[in-house]
Amino acid sequence: MRVIRGRIRDELWHTVSFELDVQRDVAKVLAEVRARGDEAVLDFTERFDHAELGPDQLRVDPKELEASVGALEPAVLAGLRTAIANVGAVARAQVGDDPVRVELPEGHTVEVVEHPVRRAAIYVPAGRAPYPSTVVMGAITARTAGVEEIAVCAPPGPGGRAHPVILAACVLCEVSEVYRMGGAQAIAALAYGTESVAAVDVIVGPGNPYVQEAKRQVVGRVGIDGIAGPSELVVIASTGADPELIALDLIAQAEHGPDSPVSCFSPDGQLLDAVAAALEDGPEGEAKLMETDDVAAALRFTQQIAPEHLQLMGKEAEALADRVRNAGCLFVGAGAATAFGDYVAGSNHVLPTGGAARFQSGLSPATFRRRMARVSLPAEAAARLAPAGAALARAEGFPLHAESMERRA
Repeated sequence: MRVIRGRIRDELWHTVSFELDVQRDVAKVLAEVRARGDEAVLDFTERFDHAELGPDQLRVDPKELEASVGALEPAVLAGLRTAIANVGAVARAQVGDDPVRVELPEGHTVEVVEHPVRRAAIYVPAGRAPYPSTVVMGAITARTAGVEEIAVCAPPGPGGRAHPVILAACVLCEVSEVYRMGGAQAIAALAYGTESVAAVDVIVGPGNPYVQEAKRQVVGRVGIDGIAGPSELVVIASTGADPELIALDLIAQAEHGPDSPVSCFSPDGQLLDAVAAALEDGPEGEAKLMETDDVAAALRFTQQIAPEHLQLMGKEAEALADRVRNAGCLFVGAGAATAFGDYVAGSNHVLPTGGAARFQSGLSPATFRRRMARVSLPAEAAARLAPAGAALARAEGFPLHAESMERRA
């Protein structure tokens, strides 16, 4: 692994961006799927995933789903059940079904109620390996939010087969339907609907730049969780932190690919030297090891980056936990490796990247729920409010709005 060693300076950091050719290519795929439906999805699946499917093979047959759980290794099955239980427990704690009711001085009430969307889709990337953990993160969170119908799609493997571990995770998470499709064509099918795929209300999940650009282009037709880039990790470490564990955690996140930015900031130069030595045999990629004046300076710079994952290691660094605002997920202490969050801690691993943690949250039940105000105005309240409302309406040039309120008085 290539190590960049230095001190903190103002510099450009990783951001998610898509080149114009990606935008144009994705726009063509979306238009084709919208116009030709299943036929276009199958054509693109053969072209990009090298898998030939018949017109009745996009949706995975229930018998194939049922058989998948029995084929799992016991340890994998136990791991999935642990992840499902913990992600579900954290998600349930975030759901509030009781409406917020406000009684106002004029005698009327405004309630804010939450309702889940009816249909949601989880995109599960194929990449270097199948990602059953993404099924858990998306499907369990959507189910806990109250979504009625959950669809999962993943690119098919050789021979057009859906990966058995993905199918098994879908069964264990009580997914409604599963499709063998990936790429921009899958996003188009889910957003617009085809002969085999019913359109959804929300699409979530990671994926390559074409998948993310497709999600961006269908915003407005459906809701999305955000635009995800490569996985990111920043470690803020202070004296006493274990350099071997720091290096291991950086290398672990670099497993996602050589474009995943991983960094360690510390005021302890000797600690950074030890981390650098431990990174020498790491995978392809790049790690930034940056020396700072103190841990407070490390935190200030990290908050500008707003990384997907932030780990605090060492007593002095861990004391900063309550001051962290901009991170997708925060891990505190030597035992809290980011990898636990990727799988079984119960937090969600679908997180904002590229600085989006400044304004965006990770996947949660709120992603699949919408708020709606419910207004009740008794006649006496309408009479009290009408003069104020009518004056504002006429000032804006809407006399019929004014009359509509005054008639109630």
